Order: sequence, then C-alpha cells, then structure tokens
Amino acid sequence: MVSTGRSTTPRPEWADSSWDSTILHIDMDAFFLSVELLDHPELRGIPAVVGGNSGRSVVTSPSYEARKYGIRSAMPMSQALALYPRLTIIEPTRDKYSHASKKVMGVLHDITPSVEQLSIDEAFIDVSGARRRLGTPAQIAALIKQRVRAVTGLPSTVGVAANKSVAKIASDHSKPDGLGVVPIELTQEYLAPLPVNVIWGVGPKLHQRLMNADIHTVGELAKQDPRRMQRWLGAIGPQLVALASGEDPRTVEPRHDSKSVSVEHTFERDIVDNQVLEKYLLDLSYECSRRMRQEGLVAWGLSVKVKDTELSTRTKSLSLQSSATSGAVFFKQAVPLLQMLMQQRWHPVRLLGVRADRLAEPAVQHEVQESLFEDDTIFEQPDASQDWISTDQILDDVAKKFPSAAIKPATLLQHERQQRMSDG
Repeated sequence: MVSTGRSTTPRPEWADSSWDSTILHIDMDAFFLSVELLDHPELRGIPAVVGGNSGRSVVTSPSYEARKYGIRSAMPMSQALALYPRLTIIEPTRDKYSHASKKVMGVLHDITPSVEQLSIDEAFIDVSGARRRLGTPAQIAALIKQRVRAVTGLPSTVGVAANKSVAKIASDHSKPDGLGVVPIELTQEYLAPLPVNVIWGVGPKLHQRLMNADIHTVGELAKQDPRRMQRWLGAIGPQLVALASGEDPRTVEPRHDSKSVSVEHTFERDIVDNQVLEKYLLDLSYECSRRMRQEGLVAWGLSVKVKDTELSTRTKSLSLQSSATSGAVFFKQAVPLLQMLMQQRWHPVRLLGVRADRLAEPAVQHEVQESLFEDDTIFEQPDASQDWISTDQILDDVAKKFPSAAIKPATLLQHERQQRMSDG
C-alpha cells in the first residue's frame, strides 16, 4: 500500500490529534487583491478585482465579495463586468506582490528549511522536524498564520494533513483566513463525502466522465478497482483511486530557485500580423528578463505561449545550453518559437506570453533537464556579450531610479508610436 505519510516519531502525551499530520499547505487569500487592499483600505468589503482595466483583460484576483457574483480568477474582464457592472478594478502592481511573497516565504523558512514553494502565494512545508520545538502541526499552523499576519498584514489559510493531497484539499475548504486540520486516522472519513473533483487530476472533462459513471464523491472513487480504472482511464486511473483513499507518496521537496517568471499581454484587438506579434514579443522578452534579473537569477529555458480567438492555448519551449539574462537574447530565441506556433496552427492571436524557465542562481552549474513540454527543443545559444550585460544593467538602474521612464529598444518605441497613431 502507498504510504500516507505517518511519522515514526512517538506521539508525546501532550500532543493533540494532529501530531502525525506533518504536511502543511499554506495559501494566501486572494493574494494580489489583499496586497492592494493594504494601500486601499477603503475598498475592503466591496466587489473588487485585480486585473487590466479593459474588456479583453482577465481577472487576476477577485475579492470574496466579487466571488459571490460568480467572478473567478482567469475570467475575461468583460464577463466579470457583465456579472457585476459596478465592479471595482485595480491595476496590478507586480513589484509589491513579489516583495510580499518574499516576506511570507521568510516566515516559513523560519519555521523549517523543508519548504516547497509552488507559486508566489502558495507552498507546502514539512514540520515533522519542528514539532518538539514549536508544538503540534496544528499549533505550528496557527503560529504561521499569526506570524504572516504580523509581518505582512495579510490573511492566509493553512491545511494540515498527513500528505500533500489532503493538506491542499483541507486548505481549499478552509478559505478564507482559515485553518483546516485532518488527523491521519480521520483522513478517509474526511475525504469520503467530498465531491470527486477535489482530487488532483480531476478536471472538468474527467469529472463529467466520472459523474456519467455514477462516481460522484471521493468515497465512491476510493471503492473502485484500480485495475478496472487503469483499463478505463490509463495510468492516471489507479493514481486517482489512491488519492481518493488518502494515499499520496509525494514528499515536500525544497526548492532554492524559482521555477519560472512569465509575462503576458492580452490584445484589445486580435492580432493577425506576425510582424506586429514580433514587436510585442520584443517588449515581453525585455520585461520578462527584467523581472528575472530583479530576483538575481538566470534562465536555462524559455517558452512562448499564444492563445487564439477560439481560446486554444499552445506553448513552445526550448532548453538553453548556457544561461541567459538579456532581453535581447530572450527575443532572439523566442522568435523561432513564435514562428513555429503560428505555422502549427494559424488563428488570430488574442494573448501572447513569454516565460523564463528553469531559473537558478548565476553561479549554479545547471544540467539541461528533460522538459515538461513534449515538443521541447534544445537551442544552442551564443554566449551573452558583455555589451548586452552592461546595457541591461543600465536599463535596470534607470528603472529603479525612474520607475515611469520608458527605456525600450528603438524598434519597439517606433512600433508603439505607430500603434498610438493608428488608434487615434
């Protein structure tokens, strides 16, 4: 049987029932919006979202008041405004989110070095080594919430369980500003009545297939024969049965480097001209590299994403044989990826994105690893010249001193002037 993560450390007499539930999932509540509300307290308690102030933009972070009207993250802003026309829209200020995230992760690292950051506002931690010093996992979770609030002023939710899957479910079901504890001996009892789509890997299509098979709850999924599920769903079938039974062998894997940094642009009007797309790709390449350099990191991979008018999303990625930090280098490598995407399937483009992947400290030797993208390509990148490094440093210095200064490649500035003239 797959391990549920039970600790071998004897439970002391003073311990509560959470003693063996040593995996914690920490998730910040409506993170981007909560950060913005620190500077705009007058917007508390009203339907509000963080996102671009245009109908073609998407909702990044909705308030819980907005969610009551059906507004969700990643929803087109036009749809959100249709659901609630008086919605307050706050333009994102990304540097503030990065700063707040570092403070939150600092709190977690003060508790234990076993921190696996999943995103800017979410992490798993393993507190098995901190129990004798700080108390039971439930007490540690309460301490984390208290410290995060004291350091950042932000609310958080923590799920406490014997493994990652159940801890994530517990935090999801304890929002907002909650604390969910699942003692190891009550894991199956806790999971059984929940809807089957709380299980990792059960998306909308698979959810419908399970519903059609009269599998509605986690408990009903747990009773299925793994071999039958494998014949029906493939390799994921037995995995779903194991997760529904409260079994998850994954351990917390501390990561000392960021996974990726990405930037995207949603167009006011769909783009059909590849040359225009390349101009925007240039801007995104410089912005992506700038954010990455702010973190003091280098990239060993690069990805380009397009979303077309049918809302189909496609991605092409590459592995680099040497690290990159320059927007000019990013752009040079991103152009062929965009060309391949457009040749693969031509449709007017609604969204374009650039992502720096496999980020690491500059001095860290990095081996090119197998990509998560099935069509990954390895490109040989020429060494970045000292001229590009010096130019990037100048741009970064100017941006720090004059945040509103528009220091961009001349080609891009010319394109922006042409766009303003055509819009006018």
